[in-house]
Amino acid sequence: MTLVTDTKDLTQGSHVDPQSLAGRVPDASRAARTTSFSPDDFPVPTGREEEWRFTPVDRLGELFADGTTSGHLDWATDLPAGVTLTEVGSEEARALAPRPPGDRAAVQAYARGGGAMHLRIPAEAELDEPVRVRLTGTGGEPVFGHLALTAGRHSRATVILEHDGTAQYSEFLTITTEDGADLTVVTLQRWEDEAIHLGQHEALVGRDASYRHIAVSLGGAIVRVNTNVHYAGPGGQATLLGVYFADAGQHLEHRSFVDHTAPRTTSLVTYKGALQGESARTVWVGDVLIRAEAEGIDTYELNRNLVLTDGARADSVPNLEIETGQIEGAGHASSTGRFDDEQLFYLMSRGVPEDEARRLVVRGFFADIIAKIGVPEVQETLMAAIEEELEAEMGGAA
Repeated sequence: MTLVTDTKDLTQGSHVDPQSLAGRVPDASRAARTTSFSPDDFPVPTGREEEWRFTPVDRLGELFADGTTSGHLDWATDLPAGVTLTEVGSEEARALAPRPPGDRAAVQAYARGGGAMHLRIPAEAELDEPVRVRLTGTGGEPVFGHLALTAGRHSRATVILEHDGTAQYSEFLTITTEDGADLTVVTLQRWEDEAIHLGQHEALVGRDASYRHIAVSLGGAIVRVNTNVHYAGPGGQATLLGVYFADAGQHLEHRSFVDHTAPRTTSLVTYKGALQGESARTVWVGDVLIRAEAEGIDTYELNRNLVLTDGARADSVPNLEIETGQIEGAGHASSTGRFDDEQLFYLMSRGVPEDEARRLVVRGFFADIIAKIGVPEVQETLMAAIEEELEAEMGGAA
């Protein structure tokens, strides 16, 4: 399997204006990127910036613009006993955010959202049923929203956040996992074909807390989700899992940033995706920063992509930055490739028809990461959706 990235020299030539390179040269450290609650601190992206270079920004102008909006999403919730969902104003919304927004889309979600919805799981709660929030788009108007999620000390809960319908949605999701809590957040992107979704999911993991974030992206014209983690104290554990399946014309982009800001913390990042159809596009960018004060860290990030048809493209960029030599382990891996011809040959030589053999290979590709999700209803939904995608691809091949 081979990964090819663009390594053009931006300084080539003798008459380069240094100002023209602004935003195009990566920051010396991932930590150097701007975070702010003010939209004025984020120019409208041109696509030449490091954090936007893979994204079709020419189709996102309404989500970058200042102004007012009349768009909305329909909310449906299923809240177990003790869990509350309340509307808060801008100042309290700001206080609930572990970190400020990190790009133009996220800051507009905060600024134009007019406050936040605060979902709180009380301390010591042990929820046997998931918390469910379903957001449904009802039109193509821009929508901006901030959802703040707090898991109290030593609580245990799973939150399922579903997105469907049609919208242009910019989302700022902030998550605080207090000391000793065990929180799983599942975010499902099952939009209609024309929907656009830009999201920043910002999490603070408390001392000895466990946090799992599972991103599943199957629908939408453009979906771009940034999943960021940092730590409030030692002993925190973060697991980031992602599954995506892009069809013709879709752009599915996932970025993660794990900022090890406390000693003896761990992180595991695993994303897998498949692509089929002309102009299907996926992007995964994984950043891990181990700061000088964060000794005894164990981290690993992995991305795998399976290209099913000609005309599809996957970009995969893992980055690891280490500021201390006192670590337990750190590494990353990335690959993009087509079907394994040997696997297909083996199955077909034993009488398995080619279309069924291809399905088996894809199922095997996703099986291990789906098993790690650990939420049966999500696993079943995901396997059914993958079967639908495969049925469409095989039907088109026929």
